[in-house]
Amino acid sequence: MKKLLTVAFAIAMTTASFNTFAQSIDDVVKSHIKAIGGEDNWKKLKSMKTEMSMKAQGAEVKLSLWQVDKKALKVEINVMGMTGYQILTTADGWQFMPFQGQTKPEPMTADDVKTGQDQLWIQDEFITYKEKGKKLQDLGKDEVEGTECYKISLTDKDGKVTTYFLDASNYHTIKSISKLTANGKEVESTSLYSNYKPIEGGLVMPFNTSGDQGEMEVTSIVMNPVIDESIFKVAK
Repeated sequence: MKKLLTVAFAIAMTTASFNTFAQSIDDVVKSHIKAIGGEDNWKKLKSMKTEMSMKAQGAEVKLSLWQVDKKALKVEINVMGMTGYQILTTADGWQFMPFQGQTKPEPMTADDVKTGQDQLWIQDEFITYKEKGKKLQDLGKDEVEGTECYKISLTDKDGKVTTYFLDASNYHTIKSISKLTANGKEVESTSLYSNYKPIEGGLVMPFNTSGDQGEMEVTSIVMNPVIDESIFKVAK
């Protein structure tokens, strides 16, 4: 009888610990979504136009980004008096970089198109991860430059892992680390996010990002603009 009670107690404690763990990470995710404006407000966002300024390798780059949720995006890049672009849809991707010597639009590789599909979703990753079939994992706590953070990873169906660091004081994402496939090779990409501001529709977004490509600042955001989807087509 004592052995049975001991086993029953151990099972009960294990179950309780599991439930506490599951509830803990669920609470963190819910608090994060609330901190950035709430799921209902994010799901009202169907399109977006963003203007950004970026410093990379000593040059100032102006970027314009058009997004239609789950369908397409276009990034227009202005640098050194030249204008290039990247276009990504659910079917394919194209890029034209005259400042890199390109004279006409060229198709993106299958790997780059596949890797970029997440960018077609405007909503925050923690709102859409279940819909995308991603798995959530609690990695405990960590620090980012002295700031205590919740550390959470999301793994997609293809095994791509992105680790997020959420500020424990306000639940904003302040760092992410992604393992990406570029030119057939796996590389690690790190981004830092700061200067969160409220915008239209009750949403909250970071206006400054820094990472492997340089430092970027958002200068303008327009929510739910009417976007002519012909801009996502390439004249071949």
